[in-house]
Amino acid sequence: MHTPIEGFSKLTKAEKIDWLSENCTTDAEKTKQLLKRYWNANSSVQKIHDEFIENTVSNYYLPFAIAPNFLINNALYAIPMAIEESSVVAAASKAAKFWLDKGGFKTTVLGTEKVGQVHFMYTGNKKKLLQFFETIKASFFEDTKAITQNMKKRGGGIKDLELRDKTDKLANYYQLHCTFETLDAMGANFINSCLEQFSKTLQKEADVYFDFSADEKQLEVVMSILSNYVPNCIVKAEVSCKIKELDEDELSGQKFAEKMLQAIDIAKAETYRAVTHNKGIMNGIDAVVLATGNDFRAVEAGIHAYASKTGEYSSLTHAEIKDGVFRFWIEIPLALGTVGGLTSLHPLVKLSLEILQKPNAEELMQIVAVAGLAQNFAALRSLVTTGIQKGHMKMHLLNMLNQLGATEQEKQQLVAHFKDNAVTNASVKEALEKIQTH
Repeated sequence: MHTPIEGFSKLTKAEKIDWLSENCTTDAEKTKQLLKRYWNANSSVQKIHDEFIENTVSNYYLPFAIAPNFLINNALYAIPMAIEESSVVAAASKAAKFWLDKGGFKTTVLGTEKVGQVHFMYTGNKKKLLQFFETIKASFFEDTKAITQNMKKRGGGIKDLELRDKTDKLANYYQLHCTFETLDAMGANFINSCLEQFSKTLQKEADVYFDFSADEKQLEVVMSILSNYVPNCIVKAEVSCKIKELDEDELSGQKFAEKMLQAIDIAKAETYRAVTHNKGIMNGIDAVVLATGNDFRAVEAGIHAYASKTGEYSSLTHAEIKDGVFRFWIEIPLALGTVGGLTSLHPLVKLSLEILQKPNAEELMQIVAVAGLAQNFAALRSLVTTGIQKGHMKMHLLNMLNQLGATEQEKQQLVAHFKDNAVTNASVKEALEKIQTH
C-alpha cells in the first residue's frame, strides 16, 4: 500500500507515470511501457486528449465500428459506434438489414426542452413567497441577458421559470424550475450559467423584499444545477411491416410477432427482465452517444428515470399487432449536442459526425433512438427464436481465444470449427487443447 502524495496534479506526465508505476504496480517498467504504448504518436492529437481531463497518464481505447444500412426517414446512414461488447455492432447491423427493404425506420422529435433548477429553503409565509416570485420574475430574464443574447439570436434561450412548492417531499423546500431551448448544443454550461445567475438574483432580491429578523434567514439558496431528466426532450423511433413479412425459419410471421409482444409485455410487467431489456437498448444508444462525443452517463440517468415514470421500472419499447401489421417503437428522452464540448475537439468525434452527414441535434436524437430500437429488436428476435447465446457466443469467440493465448492459425481453425458447433467456455477450451496436443 502506497503513502499519500501531495501535489500529484502539479507533476509532469512523466513524473505522474513514474510515481504510479513505482508505487501502485508490481512491475514498474512494464507499466511504463504499457502506458506509453497507448499514447497517440501524433503529439498534437495527444495534447488534445491530455487536456480533456486531469492527471492523464495514457489513453484508454475502445473499438470504433460502423453499423451500415440504416434507412431512417428514407435516408441511408452508416452509424458509428464506440463499444467494447461483442455482438452489439453485429446485432445492430443485422436489424438494420432486416428493416431495410421493409420501409426502414421512421422517427419524430416530439420535444427539445431542457431543464434546470434552483433549489432553496424558505421558512416564511407561502403566499408571500408567491407574491415575491411574481414581483421579481422579470429580473431573472433581465439579469441573464448577457448570458443568453447569443443563444437567443439563434432561436434558443430561457423558455420559462416556475416556482414549485416541494414541501410535501421535504420541509421548507422550494425550487425554481427552469426550462431552456439550447438548439444544437447539449447546453450544460449555458444552463448552469443561467441558473447560477438566477441564484444570485433570487438571494439578492429576497434580502431586500423580506423582513428577515436578526437571527433567522427565511430564504436561503442551497444549490443550482441542470437536470439530466428531460421528459419533454423526447424522440420517437418506430418500424412496422405486414405480419407475413416477419416469417422466420423457426416461426411463422404471426407467431413471431406474438412472441415479440409477449417478450415486451414481460419486460413491462417484471422489473428484473425490464432492466436487462433496457440495458440492451442502451448498448446501441450509448455506443453512438460515445462515438459522437456526448455524455452517455447523463443519457443513461435520464432514460432510466423515464423508464420509471409510472412508479415502476418498465420497458422502453412497445409493440402491437393491428390490422395484420406488426408495429414496434420506442419513445425516449435524449439531450444531445452536435456543437460544443468534444464535437470540435476529438478527431474521431468529428469523423463520426461527418459520417452521419453532419446532423443537427434533432437529427442526432433520431439516429441514436434508432440505434437503441434496432438493438432491442435484434436481441428480442434472438431470444424468441434461437436464443441469445448462439449469436452472442460466436461473436465472443475471438475474445475467448485471445484469453486462452491461441495463435493466429489456431484462431482460424477454431472459427471454422465453431461455425457449426455450440460455443461455450468449456467447448472452446477443449477444442483448443485438442489442436495443441495433435
